[in-house]
Amino acid sequence: MTYHYPDAVLMVFCKAPVPGQVKTRLIPTLSARQAADAHIALARHTLHIATKRPLCAVQLWCAPSPAHPFFQAAAQNFSVTLKTQQGNDLGARMADAFQDVLQNYAHALLIGCDCPSLTEADLAQALTVLQKGYDSVLAPTEDGGYSLIGLNQTAAELFAAMPWSTPQVLPETRARSQRLGLQCYELREQWDVDTPADWARYKQWCGGI
Repeated sequence: MTYHYPDAVLMVFCKAPVPGQVKTRLIPTLSARQAADAHIALARHTLHIATKRPLCAVQLWCAPSPAHPFFQAAAQNFSVTLKTQQGNDLGARMADAFQDVLQNYAHALLIGCDCPSLTEADLAQALTVLQKGYDSVLAPTEDGGYSLIGLNQTAAELFAAMPWSTPQVLPETRARSQRLGLQCYELREQWDVDTPADWARYKQWCGGI
């Protein structure tokens, strides 16, 4: 396959859709099974956006392992390579993934599976920004986090002891980037799906596309 950005890779972080272990903030508004189904719907949407055009190589980073049937099906239905997340917490897993791929690629993006507002155009813009020489790129989210981070070099300090799932993630990441001397570009603000209100927003959004 010929990619528009052959020296770049997009990593999609995803948990296995085990009821009671994913989208737990949607429970009890949704049952554990319904929350897992919501996770599946969001993940499939993300993979569709990630692979719709041949922007760059796409890797699906699986937790706890690629053995789950959902991941095996994703490898069959989408142009993705399966990888295993390694690390004791989210920050360690993200740092490890960047460390791994930047040995083989000049540019790397990492996204999760719960940001339906992230578009193919956003991914292309992020890759272009990195190609033009920015050290990093972020897509801020309304809740004070980010839905995308891209790097041209490893920067484990951006992920260690981060207060994940809090409104401090984005400002802390900005501050650390500044301390590291990274020239960071920010994309438009996104929204993700964490709460029942977010899920209602997503369902309404789906009805309009």
